[in-house]
Amino acid sequence: MSAARQMLVVLVMVPVVIALALWAFAWPNARIAPHDLPVGVAGPAAAATPLQEKLEQREGAFDVHRYDDESAARDAIENRHVYGAVVVTPQGPKLLTASAAGPVVAQLLTDAVSRQAPPGTQLQAVDVVAAPEADPRGAVLGSSALPLALAGVAAGSLVTLLGLRGVRAATALAGAAALVGLAAAAIADSWLGVLTGNWWAEAGALGLMALAAGAAVAGFAALLGRAGIGVGALLVVLLGNPWSGVTSAPELLPEPVGAIGQLLPPGAGGTLLRSVAFFDGSGAGTALVTLSTWAVLGLLAVTLAGLRGRKAPAAEEQHAAPSPAPVS
Repeated sequence: MSAARQMLVVLVMVPVVIALALWAFAWPNARIAPHDLPVGVAGPAAAATPLQEKLEQREGAFDVHRYDDESAARDAIENRHVYGAVVVTPQGPKLLTASAAGPVVAQLLTDAVSRQAPPGTQLQAVDVVAAPEADPRGAVLGSSALPLALAGVAAGSLVTLLGLRGVRAATALAGAAALVGLAAAAIADSWLGVLTGNWWAEAGALGLMALAAGAAVAGFAALLGRAGIGVGALLVVLLGNPWSGVTSAPELLPEPVGAIGQLLPPGAGGTLLRSVAFFDGSGAGTALVTLSTWAVLGLLAVTLAGLRGRKAPAAEEQHAAPSPAPVS
């Protein structure tokens, strides 16, 4: 390629990449609003129905679930079926939230219910599953998605660029992810105290997130060559990180960004980490399946590429081998 064409590529590609990055990162944050956000309403039907109707007036904003009493609503929050619930009591509405599921959501629900409450009514709010004191606004947890995504991209890229194949490549990816998970849990839980669940479960979630990202990058590279590194980085970092909903909630992102983000390693990893760190694993199933799928498919692609690479030289050697001389 001539120098003029190389300069043209730089002049075109850099603005395109920057524009794509700004779109992916800035647009979702500029359009944060509830989209079918799961919330609960509890209490006698005569009193709870009008409140439910008020919430449903904001078409498409809330996915309202009805519960018989406060106990059932608390169970739903702790099991991650809803982000919060409004309990109708003789003293007025009582709001149950879970700031551990997302401080932004908890504040949004507080504002929404306060506006719906009768004038002069004092809203009673209870944080059923509170965010840790070391990270009340979820800032540290939210900032963890990008480093883990970058760790995965780095591992997948190094495996590809160093020429590792087959079982060696898969072992390197799995080993690096395991060490990343242990190191991240040591920092986030043992040192900073922003994670408060089972230490080994947290390390496993963090490691699986890194493995899914790394296997995705290495898998795409095994299928597409070195260009696959760029494809993997695009999905994991450029789209996966800003669309993860870790700093807010998937249901607060524009549709269908929130849903797509949960199908990528950072989004699924953030959901899994919240579940094991604050909710004893409740609501972790879908995220666990998503991350495992990325990891298995990526490792399978790397392993099969290694086997294919072995067969090719063997076939070449057979063709190159001289045929035996005829016996006279």
